[in-house]
Amino acid sequence: MRIVFMGTPAFAADILEELYWHHEIVGVFTRPDAVRGRGKQLEPSPVKACALEHNTKVFCPQTLRDDLVIRALKTLEPDVICVAAYGKILPPEVLEIAPFGCLNVHASLLPHWRGAAPIERAILAGDEQAGVCIMAMEEGLDTGDYCISRATDIADKPAERLTAELAALGAQALLYALNALEAGEIKWVSQDEAHVTYAGKIEKGELNFSLDDSAVGLVRKVQASSDAHPSHVKLAGRDSRVLQACVVSDDEAPSLRAGELMLWRKRLIAGTADGLIEILQVKPAGKNVMDGKAFAAGIQGIKQSAQPWEELHA
Repeated sequence: MRIVFMGTPAFAADILEELYWHHEIVGVFTRPDAVRGRGKQLEPSPVKACALEHNTKVFCPQTLRDDLVIRALKTLEPDVICVAAYGKILPPEVLEIAPFGCLNVHASLLPHWRGAAPIERAILAGDEQAGVCIMAMEEGLDTGDYCISRATDIADKPAERLTAELAALGAQALLYALNALEAGEIKWVSQDEAHVTYAGKIEKGELNFSLDDSAVGLVRKVQASSDAHPSHVKLAGRDSRVLQACVVSDDEAPSLRAGELMLWRKRLIAGTADGLIEILQVKPAGKNVMDGKAFAAGIQGIKQSAQPWEELHA
């Protein structure tokens, strides 16, 4: 099939890469180049980088509500438009261009977690499973019927690993849907509006440590974090990103108040609003990634007693 693909992050790029093996990609739409990561230089999105490797024509419009963009899209004569984490709303004029419509690879088990951050919200909510659905796009926010879904256990998978796993499942599901669509054998399922939940975008600083957080809540924040949305806390006077943490359930562990830090049995433990967590991996600002024990080695007095993490001195 002739496919126009629309997407932006690595999740979408993984799906696009798989499509190249099975279908003709006649054009790729993605968000404009932006400053990504630490650098100050403009960088292409992962989807654009993937498309350029395959010598595919790339479009980076600021809006899809432009007559020139609509004409360019029609000129590509797609059989279907496939969308994955594009980051833009498709207007009615775009939805009507392709004979087979627009298919969206949405990273949730619809109708749960419609919206911008379904993977992170599933982790933060403590869901047992995450998944992907292939949805027929319409004007509403992730409201269309879906034809296939795939699920996986969340367990203790970090958000970036879970995202990559869901991208692989999404690519397989999309290929299955395209074959069924072309053969006229596709079956659509309406979403149950009674079970809708929304996945609002992760706000800046939302995953940072707070003294009000529970132990489980903090561990979920760390698990849901990524380069785009890191989980920060000020440790020993230094802004630090926590990369891995777990709940401490050892009955012999000392009792710490929320915000206290201690090296106990070579484990860096921290008090929360209702219990303890162990900081397994941390990256202090300007330093390399290190385990909790290595980080604690440079903190004065931490082996002797619990101290407020913001008042410790390296």
